[in-house]
Amino acid sequence: VQLVESGGGVVQTGGSLRLSCTASGFRFDGLAVGWFRQAPGKEREGLSCICTTDDSTYYTDAVKGRFTVSKDNARNTVYLQMNNLKPEDTAVYYCATTRQREVSAQAMGLIIFKELYDYRGQGTQVTVSS
Repeated sequence: VQLVESGGGVVQTGGSLRLSCTASGFRFDGLAVGWFRQAPGKEREGLSCICTTDDSTYYTDAVKGRFTVSKDNARNTVYLQMNNLKPEDTAVYYCATTRQREVSAQAMGLIIFKELYDYRGQGTQVTVSS
C-alpha cells in the first residue's frame, strides 16, 4: 500500500510540469488527496487538494491560476499540472491522502501541517531555474 509520485524535474521560469500520484494497494475513490511542498529550511506548504466526497478542488493563493489538480479514476492517479512555474516554486512536492471521509480543504491543510495523513508519496523534486 503506497503512493508513488513522478513527474518532477528541472524547468526554466515560465515552464510547466505535471506531477502524478498513483495509489497502489487501495483506491482513491471517495478519498481526499492533497498536494504540498517543502523547500529546504521552510515549513510544509499545502498547495491543493481534491477534497470531500464530491471531488471539489482547492488551491492556496500562491498557486491559484497556475496549478490544476485532477483525478483519473481509471488510472487511480491524481495529477498536479503546474504552469508558469517560478523559482519560488522550487521544492520537493508530495501527495498525501487520508482515510477520513468528508475532508474539507481546511481539514486537509491541518492534516498536512500535523502530518496526520495515512499515506504520503516519496516526494519528487521540482527545480525552477531563473
